Amino acid sequence: MKVIYLLLLFSFVSPQTPTRFEVIIPSAEQEAQYVWRTLQDMPFFEQHNYQISLPQGALIESLKKKSLNGQMSNEDYAALLTHMQTEVYDRKDYLKGQQKVVDAIPSLDRMLNQIISKNYDWGFNSFDRYQIVLTLYGPGGSYNPDEGLILLYTTTDGRFKQYDDPLNTLIHEVTHIGIESEIIQKYSVPHGLKERLVDTFVLLHFQDQLTGFRIQDMGFKSIDNELDELEKLSDLPRIVSEFMIGDE
Repeated sequence: MKVIYLLLLFSFVSPQTPTRFEVIIPSAEQEAQYVWRTLQDMPFFEQHNYQISLPQGALIESLKKKSLNGQMSNEDYAALLTHMQTEVYDRKDYLKGQQKVVDAIPSLDRMLNQIISKNYDWGFNSFDRYQIVLTLYGPGGSYNPDEGLILLYTTTDGRFKQYDDPLNTLIHEVTHIGIESEIIQKYSVPHGLKERLVDTFVLLHFQDQLTGFRIQDMGFKSIDNELDELEKLSDLPRIVSEFMIGDE
């Protein structure tokens, strides 16, 4: 799933240590835009059994029903924006999550450099600068492979979905960005297998560096036999292309 976030504000970059990653607290308008896109994608999320976080209240429940029936309008977005600006948004709600992400950045930089040092012939895509935008809403994490943008769910008390450590989700999303063009799009990999490939890639690289990282129960488990050691990732395009042909 692609996410495009514009007009980014409230960013944090450590002045002491060079990093590729900037951590950003969104504005009320940005969060309203993301909640709106999340509502629009409700059929997809329900189909794939995602647990979605949204603001509470009658307005949101009404919009969820409209989304599932394809009935949302410009007037509905205007109501949502006003609701977010006047009743929901508080910048302080993001500060605990922001600090935990900032603390994880040195490890994230190191992991990305490890991947880049492999110099995969098939072309792992990396950016000189990534933006990590926090959100209190949505499924947990998403990415824009064209911009190097990661959207990361957090809570007001600084928790994250699936993992206690945001590093697990961040390196997962960085890997999504890295293989999207040359693997996922090139070979038309379906959603479930895409998630399995990303998790497998991360686990093979960093199983001794991540706490509790696991492969999600998605996709075709039979591909695990083809990707059971780090060295095989050099041949990832062939493995995926042959697997996709065999699955037709």
